[in-house]
Amino acid sequence: MAIQRDDPYSAFNFRVVCDRLSGGDSSAAGFQEVSGLGMEVSVTEYRNGNEASNTVRKVTGLTRVPDVTLKRGVAGSLDFFNWIREVRDGEDARSTVIIELLDESRSNVVMAWRLTHARPVKYVGPTLTTAEGADIAIEELVLAYERLDME
Repeated sequence: MAIQRDDPYSAFNFRVVCDRLSGGDSSAAGFQEVSGLGMEVSVTEYRNGNEASNTVRKVTGLTRVPDVTLKRGVAGSLDFFNWIREVRDGEDARSTVIIELLDESRSNVVMAWRLTHARPVKYVGPTLTTAEGADIAIEELVLAYERLDME
């Protein structure tokens, strides 16, 4: 699915697809920001005491993925809270979340990140204040997941 070109793509044309958020309807699950995508593979240093070389070997260890944060303006939907409530209440609330980067026409997916076995681990409600009067109420959901793949 990844579509290469000479100029890099903009970071502001994307959508999040998940059956737990607005029934999987990506137009209803609009987000302002997605942050934290990544992966790290650890290595373990190992050396036998009788090895001829006086250096260590690097042995591939566990793969770790950081939590991903989704932010969106409050629009009267209870999706975020209902999903984390299921986790709180002990239900198996794992889901696949796909973050799709779109081209400038917003009609073609040029790259996608798949989060496997994602579940919410933190909900942050909006900061409510009268100080500025022009701020948007933003809520966020932090997802823990087990595997990251790119398509």
